[in-house]
Amino acid sequence: MDPPLPLLSGACIACTLGMFAAGLTDLRQMFRTQSVENIQFLPFLTTDINNLSWLSYGCLKQDWTLITVNTIGAALQTLYILVYFYFSPEKRRVLLQSAALLGVLILGYCYFNLLIPDVAVRLARLGLFCSVFTISMYLSPLADLAKIVRTRSTRCLSFPLTVATFLASASWTLYGFQLSDLYIMVPNIPGIVTSILRFWLFWQFPPDHDKLYKPLQA
Repeated sequence: MDPPLPLLSGACIACTLGMFAAGLTDLRQMFRTQSVENIQFLPFLTTDINNLSWLSYGCLKQDWTLITVNTIGAALQTLYILVYFYFSPEKRRVLLQSAALLGVLILGYCYFNLLIPDVAVRLARLGLFCSVFTISMYLSPLADLAKIVRTRSTRCLSFPLTVATFLASASWTLYGFQLSDLYIMVPNIPGIVTSILRFWLFWQFPPDHDKLYKPLQA
């Protein structure tokens, strides 16, 4: 029997917020060190675009699960961006990238709201954009996974984040299936696949193995 929709909705919200909370570690580090050393800015921007895109899709579809998750997600990512800007010594670069984000959002708004008057067509095209963008985000770390296999070290991976990503992707896939919404279901399947691949890497190269392996390479 399929799980009830409210249960899936709650699982989607809880697991996705668990993913977003991973950024709180970076936030604490920035405040503790008063710097942005070893913290990447681009993931904050791309996740913000993703959240705002899905928020627009949720508003158009009147889906409160999407609206709730992505409102909180966009607020958190914007907070991370502002804190990064405050502590970053390269404020010009951060401003330019943030301005590019704003430009993308304005162009997207004009395209979807002004050039596509039909709501059904707008929903389909916005859903397609969100799906493609989400898939690209899930597939972008594949180069890092190849590096992990080459170095036999999982030090750069977070196991709690991997668990949260797997649960969130699985929840959204089931949620999309229940709603018969391919735009929600399909882009989360790569999240399940890449999470399973990460689990395999943790099993193949556990942290203890990582610590023992490095002296052998010295």
